Amino acid sequence: MMNDTRRKEPPYIASYQAMLMPLGPVAPRRMFGGWGIFLDGIMFALVADGDLYLKADAENEATFRQAKAKQFTYNAKGKAVAMSYWRPPATVMKDFDRFTAWAESALAAARRSKKSRSRS
Repeated sequence: MMNDTRRKEPPYIASYQAMLMPLGPVAPRRMFGGWGIFLDGIMFALVADGDLYLKADAENEATFRQAKAKQFTYNAKGKAVAMSYWRPPATVMKDFDRFTAWAESALAAARRSKKSRSRS
């Protein structure tokens, strides 16, 4: 019998999933070496290297910048590529009410993004 640990979720995925449950039944999906976090088929968060990043757009990005949140970037062909996902600071991650508000804001940003793409 082959033990396939590649499909097993690391413990931090369940932890992030529990933190995001106030928004609804969130579901993690493995993707590109990390994880996407979805609600109603919409990805609003990602997990890379064990860190959670939340979706931002023109309406909520200033909140992330003001809090000195770190933007998610990856390297492609030797160049850094920034995505519209930001890691909340530790002070937000440790405060249930603040974190939930940031997560709701990320979900709203993802919904706006999906809506604007579907109009195209």
